[in-house]
Amino acid sequence: MGKASLIKELWAFMKVNKKFWLAPILIVLLLLGALIIFTETSALSPFIYALF
Repeated sequence: MGKASLIKELWAFMKVNKKFWLAPILIVLLLLGALIIFTETSALSPFIYALF
């Protein structure tokens, strides 16, 4: 089971059950996860930490 099938299954769940309010929550969680991963592995970490 890959990432694409998980996303398709989640989208199908939201579509069938009319749970579209979950989409912004999931997007924010994904962006925060990407920010955490980016700050751990990047040379730009000190500049990102300075923003917060």
